[in-house]
This record gives sequence, C-alpha cells and structure tokens, in this order.
Amino acid sequence: MSDLTGRDAARRVALLGVPVEVGASQPGTLMGPAALRTAGLGPLLESLGFAVEDHGDILGLDLVRADDPPPQNTRHYHEIGAWARIVSPRAYALARSGAIPIFLGGDHSLSMGSVNGVARHWHEMGREVFVLWLDAHADYNTPATTLTGNMHGMSGAFLCGEPGLDDLLGNQPRASITPDQLDLFGVRSIDPLEKELVHDRRVAIVDMRAIDEFGVGVLIRRVIERVKAKNGVLHLSFDVDFLDPAVAPGVGTTVPGGATYREAHLVMELLHDSGLVRSVDIVELNPFLDERGRTARVAVELIGSLFGLQITYRRTPTNAVFPDST
Repeated sequence: MSDLTGRDAARRVALLGVPVEVGASQPGTLMGPAALRTAGLGPLLESLGFAVEDHGDILGLDLVRADDPPPQNTRHYHEIGAWARIVSPRAYALARSGAIPIFLGGDHSLSMGSVNGVARHWHEMGREVFVLWLDAHADYNTPATTLTGNMHGMSGAFLCGEPGLDDLLGNQPRASITPDQLDLFGVRSIDPLEKELVHDRRVAIVDMRAIDEFGVGVLIRRVIERVKAKNGVLHLSFDVDFLDPAVAPGVGTTVPGGATYREAHLVMELLHDSGLVRSVDIVELNPFLDERGRTARVAVELIGSLFGLQITYRRTPTNAVFPDST
C-alpha cells in the first residue's frame, strides 16, 4: 500500500485498460482503451495537476477461464467471469493505494470486476459505495430476464447481488452493494422484465423525461446529497451511450434522445464540485463505429470536467478536488 494519504494521494490517478468486448453485441470495444489514450486522456489529467500512473491494459492472454457449467442465457459467461476475476483484485489494489482508478473499457461487463474491487476496499474502510450509472440502459437484467443473453446488460444486477451469476467471481470476494446504492441516470431503454425487477427493487432511476422536466442540475444534486448524507463515496460508471448519438456516435447500442454535450458537462462539473468521486469506468466506446475519433475526444473532454477543467476560473468548494481517502 502506498504511503501517500489524504490530498497527496487524491492527486494521483491510475489508468487501467480493460479491453473486453464479448459482453456486448458488436465487436470493437476492445479498441476503447487505446482510443481514449490517443485522444489525450493522460496528458489532460496531468495538465490539471494529477500524477498519472498508466498501468497499461489487462491482456487477454492472462485470463483463466473456469469450466463450470454456465447459467442459461449468459453469452460468453466463462470469458466474462475470467475478466471479472482478474479486474476485481486489480481494482481493489488500485483503490487501496489511494489513487483514483479510471478503468478504460471495454464493454460494461467490466464493471462487474471494477466496482466489486473498489467496493471491497471501501467496505474495509467502513464507507458505503454508491454507483452512479450514466447510461441509456438500466443494465439490470439477470439470466432469467434478459432478452439477448448479452452480459453487459447484467452488470448492475450483478453488483446489487441479484441471483443467477453467483459463481461468476469464483473464489474472489464478492462485495455487493444494495439496490438503494445504485442510481440509474439518463435511462431511455429498459427491457420488460428488467423494468419490473428495477421497480420491485426500488432502484433510483432518472430517465430522460425527468431530465427534460427538471434539468440535470437539480437531479444530479439529489444524487450528490444522498451520498453525502450517508458519508459515502461515489463510483462513476460512464457509458458513452448516455450521450445522444449525435454527440457520441461511436457506440454499439445507440439510443436516440440522450444527454446533450452541455448537459453531460454540467453533470461532470457538479460531480467534481461534490468531491465524492473516487473511481471511474469509461465504457462502451467503440472506435470501429466512431467518426474520426469524435466520441473518444468527447469522452476525454467530459473526464476533464470531472477532474476540474473549467472554462473560466470559478470558486469551488474546498473539498472539490477529492476528499481524503480515509
């Protein structure tokens, strides 16, 4: 464990590429980590005063696949399990070091490992982890509710301890969150049985109608205040299909009517001001479907706002950079 603590540790960012693509319906997200680096993620964070540690990409050659019978309706179950089992301990170690881990995807199935690992660390620290799921989709399917069997659509349910994928992590510790620690934000596509499950679990949902009615500022502040009231920390799981396809075309599951460029920046700016975000996923970027790197550049710009990039100088709260890691 690093001997850096408090604010010095909070000025360190650790990048880890997770080039998994089998959880999605279309190939191409394995190129996401390279695209984000090429778009200048590391240099941008350094320009904001962060020490950036790039840990490279997890290699597919390092995966160890189990041979237990897979549950029904789980495409590429053994490979997704292998990714989760290698990502979770890496996420735990990075969070424990005091750095702010940023997991570069890769499809959204990577969150089964990344969130599990950081949640394990924060559970040990006596803090609750809340997960803000910026996504067009709820990703709260189980093997019993899914229409496609694509496991990137099961990540949220897995993290909340829903049954059906109980052996996915093998012998790795499972650090589930509760459904009231998950906020689905920007949702505009939910499967029928998935909708019933989310309703039954009373998962907080901000759909695009709510954003149209009340605005992202009001709604993201509600999330922030709820996390603060519990003395929690926040993991941001940012699926680029949260954005409208006109802004971010480089995704395999585009849904019209997403967040605008300015709405997304406001979300990130308010999250920065809150000082709550201690780990981040960037997922579902598919450079094969992009337009000259446009979506990767937008994603990097948004992460810049999350880490303090401002158009003009603005007074921010004293805890805005990021709170102590204890």
